[in-house]
Amino acid sequence: MANSNHSAGGASHGSFKSYMVGFVLSVILTVIPFGLVMFPSMSKDAILAIILVFAVVQVIVHLVYFLHLDRSSEQRWNVIAFIFSAVIIAFLVGLSLWIMFSIHHFMMAK
Repeated sequence: MANSNHSAGGASHGSFKSYMVGFVLSVILTVIPFGLVMFPSMSKDAILAIILVFAVVQVIVHLVYFLHLDRSSEQRWNVIAFIFSAVIIAFLVGLSLWIMFSIHHFMMAK
């Protein structure tokens, strides 16, 4: 009744060990920035930079350990779709911010 290979469409799921490694890394990558915010010992700019770095690393941990994106040939199209989505979102956010700052600059120029 219990099937250890819960594959759907050829995609394999992670083992208990990989899920636990991902979970422990996620907790560590959350607790450290939380501690820096709750007990500030550095400048706000340094804390912000550390939080941003930890956020990017945590996204990578989630992609690898929970969504199982890797360099294997089976995951190639999933990785390409993810990169395409990330580029489109970066364009949308970046260009939206550029438009808002430009509008703000030209409206305040009077």
